[in-house]
Amino acid sequence: MKRALLLIACLLYGCGETGDTGWTGYVEGEDAFIAAPQAGWLEQVSVKRGDIVKRGEILFALDNTRQQAARAQTVANIAEAEAQILQAEADLTLAQKELTRQGGLLRAHAGTQQNYDLAQSNAKQAAARLAQATALHQQYNAALADADYQLSQRQVTAKTAGRVEDIYFRAGEYVPAMTPVVAVLPPQNIYVRFFVPETQFAKVHMGDKVSITCDGCAKPLPARITFIAQQEEFTPPVIFSAESRERLVFKLEARADGGLKLNPGQPVTVRPQ
Repeated sequence: MKRALLLIACLLYGCGETGDTGWTGYVEGEDAFIAAPQAGWLEQVSVKRGDIVKRGEILFALDNTRQQAARAQTVANIAEAEAQILQAEADLTLAQKELTRQGGLLRAHAGTQQNYDLAQSNAKQAAARLAQATALHQQYNAALADADYQLSQRQVTAKTAGRVEDIYFRAGEYVPAMTPVVAVLPPQNIYVRFFVPETQFAKVHMGDKVSITCDGCAKPLPARITFIAQQEEFTPPVIFSAESRERLVFKLEARADGGLKLNPGQPVTVRPQ
């Protein structure tokens, strides 16, 4: 709403077509809306409006009590599985030794086939228990990786650098899954929207270089035309003037590599290079 009011105000004071002095327009910005993939109670918001954040910086965190408990249980399960593996390995070693001994006795005619068969069965069972314990250990390790992932989702970081534009929830509030909590405006999402009169439309092309000036800009900012509307329109109502209200214009957009260090709603003048 604030941007809209600023935009209307700036355009009323001169955002129209100005002939040889350039094309007038304004700065636009496309916010990145940062949400958590999970629902939960908002425990902490680490930023405030206007903050400049870097990629990877923590923006907010949800309560992770349940996820911490699930991870702790998985770690305990892994420890138990490791103990079972050690026991199964010891049992298998003893069973294999007994099988070897019974085999020697049988060949020396000092043992019985029944004792040998029993030793062989015990060895197979011990090997099966070891395989089962090993598989369970692998399963718990996979569960730990998932528990770590679920825990990591409770802390949300910036996926791109930018300026914090808005915060929609406060600590202590419940946040539904996939609901934006913070809006970040990346520099590369800032661009200029301007209007070219029909009489000059043939002069502009996609990729053309333009320069952008504004009140307070130390020097013109270079940019390229990245969008050209294919349908003309009458001069937008907010920029009506006695000279321009009946004129047809085309809407264009220009962006700069790495973004523009301007503020959405800011009036600008665009000139071809």
